[in-house]
Amino acid sequence: MPDQDFNLYTYFQKQFTAQFDKELLRTSTHKSFSYAEIDRQSARIANFLSATGVYTGDRVSVLTAKSPQAMCVYLACLRAGFVYQPLNPDSTASELAYFLGDADPAVLICDPALAEVAGETRFLTLDADGQGSLIEESAAANDQFPTIPRGRDDLAALPYSSGTTGTPKGIMLTHGNLLSNTVTLVETWGFTESDRLLHALPIFHVHGLFVAIGCVLGSGASMCWLAAFDAGQVCERLPECTVMMGVPTYYTRLLAIPEFGADACQDMRLFVSGSAPLRGATFAGFEARTGHRILERYGMTETCMNTSNPLHGTRKPGTVGLPLANVEIRIAGSNDIGDLQVRGPNVFAGYWKMPDKTAEDFTDDGYFVTGDLAKIDEDGYVSIVGRTKDLVISGGLNVYPKEVENVIDQMSGVRESAVIGAPHPDFGEAVVAVVVPQPGTAPGEDEVLQAARDHLAHYKIPKRVVFVDELPRNSMGKVQKNSLRETFQNLFKRPRE
Repeated sequence: MPDQDFNLYTYFQKQFTAQFDKELLRTSTHKSFSYAEIDRQSARIANFLSATGVYTGDRVSVLTAKSPQAMCVYLACLRAGFVYQPLNPDSTASELAYFLGDADPAVLICDPALAEVAGETRFLTLDADGQGSLIEESAAANDQFPTIPRGRDDLAALPYSSGTTGTPKGIMLTHGNLLSNTVTLVETWGFTESDRLLHALPIFHVHGLFVAIGCVLGSGASMCWLAAFDAGQVCERLPECTVMMGVPTYYTRLLAIPEFGADACQDMRLFVSGSAPLRGATFAGFEARTGHRILERYGMTETCMNTSNPLHGTRKPGTVGLPLANVEIRIAGSNDIGDLQVRGPNVFAGYWKMPDKTAEDFTDDGYFVTGDLAKIDEDGYVSIVGRTKDLVISGGLNVYPKEVENVIDQMSGVRESAVIGAPHPDFGEAVVAVVVPQPGTAPGEDEVLQAARDHLAHYKIPKRVVFVDELPRNSMGKVQKNSLRETFQNLFKRPRE
């Protein structure tokens, strides 16, 4: 037993006790769940899984739609000491097979329609309505569960992030990582039990899972819980909320609704944006329409949150703010712009089963090399100016170009391809495939897109395919993607702009 309990659920338990009868969340169909109901449901799941052969330290893979019951699975894993592996339901069968094979979970909890991906893995079902064999079989379990103490370095979650080579990496997040970041964010963003968060984010992603839910459960707040982002529903429910977290796409879609304005936001105290760069035009347009300056912050799956514009003070558009408490940020390089490196209790323990890759991405003095290019201004505000790994962030989700290029390059009639991100008014960045055909052939855009659909999750599919005679290269033969990005920077620019 650890000398000190760092289990994240132990921190949440204080609010489950204090807010026992209070509504924790209300769904888009106006179904209400109290703190007590969520606590009891997660206890039943923890007891049931424990009784059926899942042990402390085992991985539990979760491949379900967003629902209150799915959140209970996450909480059950925390309190029982299981390692939670969130999976994107839009992942392809081959991607999921890799995730499951690498993590080797004791059980997979999945939507019934996705059960075939389980293979030889034991599975239980949970659908979008919160029903399935998991709920049925755990119904009779004890609704009390003593939280298992966890040490600072004990694993809590194992999300996966695709690598630039197409090989996904398991990111080992500990209870200490999640606890330190949650406590910091509750204080930094001023969360209290009086807050009500509009939660429209997915919960297979750091933003919606660890950041949003953590701030609510760490402060005793409540949630308006939407299964997915719908601009009309958000406009309807904002008047009952005080905080909203979203990716930049959410804010551009709200601004596209003529009737959206200050009236819907009169009780809001904070809008937070992250997971992708927020365009200056969106920041300015949102302030003009609502009177609110969006708070932009910066994080990664490997680190959760690193920086934030201030709750009270200047929020600078185009920056991701100042380092959070106990987080150290530095720029490595001889110029004002360099590689962003971060060190602190929020930084992950390393890559699952990849000690060499872990060693490669950490400096000798313990800084994590993020792969982002950044600069820091005279006031200490950080600006992300590029990504050394050419990562494309579309709608808040990471797309690694090499993975898309591998699919396109295998097509008949394609000589080579380069995948880049181009500015997009809705998604922040859109995936663009620049394709060089084989001499004498002319594959069409529809053919390339169909090949992508056959092998890739929908958010990785290019929004446009453009054909060129050759790719720009430097003297060493390396494709110059910066040149391609400059060439196609206005591909999605709206005529009125």
